[in-house]
Amino acid sequence: MPADAGAFGLEAFAQYLTLERGASPNTVAAYRRDLRHLVDYLEGQGVASPAGATAAQLREFVFRLKDLGLAPTSIRRHISATRSYYRFLVGEGLVARDPTDRLTSPKKWRTVPSVLSLAEVERILAAPKADDRLAWRDRALVEFAYATGARVSELVHVAVKDVLFDEGLVRLFGKGSKERLVPIGRRALGAVALYSREIRPGLEKGKGRGILFLNGRGAPLSRVGAWGIIRKLARAAGISKRVTPHTFRHTFATHLLEGGADLRAVQEMLGHADLSTTQIYTHVDREYLRSVHRQFHPRA
Repeated sequence: MPADAGAFGLEAFAQYLTLERGASPNTVAAYRRDLRHLVDYLEGQGVASPAGATAAQLREFVFRLKDLGLAPTSIRRHISATRSYYRFLVGEGLVARDPTDRLTSPKKWRTVPSVLSLAEVERILAAPKADDRLAWRDRALVEFAYATGARVSELVHVAVKDVLFDEGLVRLFGKGSKERLVPIGRRALGAVALYSREIRPGLEKGKGRGILFLNGRGAPLSRVGAWGIIRKLARAAGISKRVTPHTFRHTFATHLLEGGADLRAVQEMLGHADLSTTQIYTHVDREYLRSVHRQFHPRA
């Protein structure tokens, strides 16, 4: 059944735009074209009328547009057309509710953080040169960042006593000095243990204040110092994308979710007070799953 003649009533909406809203012919044509895309999608989902569409389906439609590579301006127009269409339907009493009330446009989408692949992480971990006296400190720093998802402020303030070697845990103090315990894997633990035993004592000159990661002068490593180490290692690994301590935090969360970790467990490890802050990583995970599907599914 043609979209204009069916239960979706696009022809009536087009007349409303022309006669009551005074929309230009170009706007009417663009909205009708965008809404045909929506109708095609909904019919493919088994939705027979606009009243049957859910907010979740409309959000998925917008994600589909993004996957197709449409420009943000085009996606915003699709969203505007959909919102105007449903306002018209509600006003005419053709639907009882408006499922577009929480539909967000690209300018409001949270930026998906940059994430490293496992291969890129391993290249960075292999970048410290054995002849550099601080190589094991740098290796331990990156292993720690990737293993715990620590913020850079937590990374540079962690004390030696906060690493619970026997329990495989590290004590981190986040925003508002809120304490949390985070597991640390055996590889990171091994790197930190070697650094603590073999390298740190030689750096410590009475200025370390018990802080785990020290600079070459024996003072606690600063935030800027941590950034510099990670940038240097990323360049040495031949990675052109911008890599910061926060990149490892994003990568930690994303790799856990890709592996099937529970969102609330990731929230706890990241030290997020609000689950909605952690949910940005579900978008990263969604994009990863889509890319895998597109790459490997024979009919994607």
